[in-house]
Amino acid sequence: MDKLRILLTNDDGIHANGLYCLYNELKKDYEVRIVAPYSEMSAVGHAITLHSPLRVQEIYRDGSFYGYAITGTPADCVKIAVQELLKDDPPDIVLSGINLGSNVGIDVLYSGTVSAATEGAYLGIKSAALSLATRKDPDFSFASRFSRQVIKFLLNNHLERGVALNVNIPAVPEEMIKGVVFTRQAITRYREYFEKRTDPRGNVYYWLAGEIIIDENGRADTDIAALQNNMITITPISCDMTSNRELERLKKAQPFQWKL
Repeated sequence: MDKLRILLTNDDGIHANGLYCLYNELKKDYEVRIVAPYSEMSAVGHAITLHSPLRVQEIYRDGSFYGYAITGTPADCVKIAVQELLKDDPPDIVLSGINLGSNVGIDVLYSGTVSAATEGAYLGIKSAALSLATRKDPDFSFASRFSRQVIKFLLNNHLERGVALNVNIPAVPEEMIKGVVFTRQAITRYREYFEKRTDPRGNVYYWLAGEIIIDENGRADTDIAALQNNMITITPISCDMTSNRELERLKKAQPFQWKL
């Protein structure tokens, strides 16, 4: 029987440790291919490249072929993998990650890691984004092993076309993880500001900074609250950004005046 084919990608770049740990775990039992950005592409969202060529470079590690590095975004990587690089042997599953840092709340909108997964789902492939909730001294070993459970779930459960799983894993020892829970995306926002600085040549530049604000007072059914409670969170997400509740309200509201 042919091995399950898994495409790995990320937004931290092809040399990221999270991707490497995931690759080393899954290559034992699956046919794993990597198509990932050449450099870090964090917070690019679902951007795709239209005005410059996508260059493809073969990357080797320890003397062996490791994967393809793309001069593009995570969404670009999934597109070119499915439609060109792997078109004769297409993936059964797309896994994006393991991301350095969680992707919850409003971060889901900006995340290249999440967008790679939704691109895979849009193309009709079972897909998931994997993120580890820390940016300091990450240990990807448990998250890499847990990816096997995500793969099994994807294989054994039907998801509507265009729906991917956004998985966030607490950065705590395995024995401290309390379980797995399906959650909704929290409603959050950033309190942002720009730090104005001057470089050594006297040129002014700005650095975006800020902090995240949770608008729901820690509602227990959200990804943020569950993750803070040391639960692995799984949120089904899609490219459909329609606010259905607001759509129904507007349909019943006063008709829109379209004549000038």
